[in-house]
This record gives sequence, C-alpha cells and structure tokens, in this order.
Amino acid sequence: MAGRRFHPELRHLGRRLPKAVITPFSMRFIRRLTRLPHRRPPKDVEVVTLDSGVRVWVYRATDDRAVPGLLWIHGGGYLIGSPGQDDDLCRRYAAELGATVAAVDYRLAPEFQHPVPLEDCYAALRWLTDQPTVDGERVAIAGASAGGGLAAALAQVAHDRGEIHLCAQLLAYPMLDDRTTDRSDIDERGMRLWDKPSNRFAWAAYLGNADPDDAVPARRKDVSGLPPAWIGVGTLDLFHDEDLHYAERLRAAGVPCHVEEVPGAFHGFDGMAPKAKVSRAFFTSQCAMLKRALAPRAA
Repeated sequence: MAGRRFHPELRHLGRRLPKAVITPFSMRFIRRLTRLPHRRPPKDVEVVTLDSGVRVWVYRATDDRAVPGLLWIHGGGYLIGSPGQDDDLCRRYAAELGATVAAVDYRLAPEFQHPVPLEDCYAALRWLTDQPTVDGERVAIAGASAGGGLAAALAQVAHDRGEIHLCAQLLAYPMLDDRTTDRSDIDERGMRLWDKPSNRFAWAAYLGNADPDDAVPARRKDVSGLPPAWIGVGTLDLFHDEDLHYAERLRAAGVPCHVEEVPGAFHGFDGMAPKAKVSRAFFTSQCAMLKRALAPRAA
C-alpha cells in the first residue's frame, strides 16, 4: 500500500476523523443517527415501492423519453445508510448525465443477509430498465463502498442472467473482498472511517451462512464479459489493494477498466469533503466515463 501522508486538501480533516465508525457496539446507534435524518425524501423526489416493499428514490433530470438510466447503490458497510445520504450526489448525476437516477433503499444486514440486499438491487434495476422514459439499452450501475461491492456483484448477476444489458459499472472505493480481513500486512496508519475490525464485522453480518465463493464479488473466478468499469480509490483506503487487484483482473479478462487512484485519500473522502478540488476531480472522472458509456448508439 502506498504512503501514509494525507492529500494536502484532506490533511486537516483526516487528522480529526476516527479510524472507524461502525463496531458491533455502535452499529445500532449509528444506524439511527445516519438513517433517520434521511428517511423522508424531499418533496421533489419521486418514491416508488417495489413488490418486495423496498423503496426506490427517483431523480429525473428531464421529462424526455428514452434517456439513459443510472442505478445508484448507497454505502454503509451493508449495515447502515439510505438513499437520502446521497441526495445531493444523485441530483448531480441526473443533471450531469441528463439521466434518470434510481437510488435503491435495499434491506440491510444483519437482519437481511446475502442474497436479499443484492436481489433488492436487481429488482430496482429491472424496474429502472422497464421505465418507458428510460432507454433500456443505456443503463449503468454505480455505488460507493458496500454499495460499490453490491454494484460489482450486480454486474455479475446481470451478466449471468442475461436479462439486462449494462453499459457500465462505476465502483467508488468498493467493498469487494472479504479476505482483506485476514491480511496481516496492511498498514492502517492514515486510514479513516473504516478499519479491519469494522470490515470483519460487516462481512460476517452480510454473509451469514452464505458461501463466500458465490457471494463475494472478488472471489468470482471468471470476470470476462462484464460491463466496462470505473474503479476509484484512495491510497489510504483499506480497500485500496483489493480494488486495484480486481481492476487488474478485469483488464486481464478483456474488460475495459479505468482506475482513478487518489494519493493520500482515505475512505469516503469525497463525501466528507465534497467541495475539495480532489473530490470534484473524482466526480468529474466518474461522469466522463458514464457520459461515454451512456451516449446514444450510432444508427
């Protein structure tokens, strides 16, 4: 893993943030703290309830027909969070891409373990692609942290089922590999908001009795045929190595993959410091890839 120094724009914040937030003892309190303020959607956000009871927050940049679609999957270690925490981000995606953005309020672990959250995301993706105002051939998926892990798994499931064609998968510091919890060579100095104990707790809560070879995206043996990917991660992120390794595997399998490696950035840096130049550049890189992937196909 790269050097321990914070990015200059993140140094002040990084020195104040804790190394971890979620623990077995704090999880329920943090869940209430982070979920309740974001539970009620703004009045201008459409909310759709799927057959399962799972809700989808819908952001429409235009009333035009046949616009691209983006499914957004929030982070939170599979344990906490809701679409409301990414309200500003989803609005930015919709405006920048001229797309309909659907943010899925998937069910959380440990109450709901694999494959329930993943199937919630798949159901939301099916709903999005079936919308008459969305071009079903121009749909991408995106997520951050655990949401990035779910997006990676969703790309695999969509490929295997063959029902939905995805143009791209955008994975922001994704939580891809449970085996990182077993590594003893990781230097955690400089890491913030997520550490190995949190990671171990979250993976155990999400997986339950599931077979990791089936449930963990990075354990998939054949990654060929997956949609083009964008993977972004900071050098001070616990997921740095697993993310870059997954990107290497995608490229080796012939899957186009852009890697945005941010020196001195910790986990979730762009959400903690959204106005920093380094965070804005991170978002700009995402949109550049998505605009190419979601561009209208030549006749």
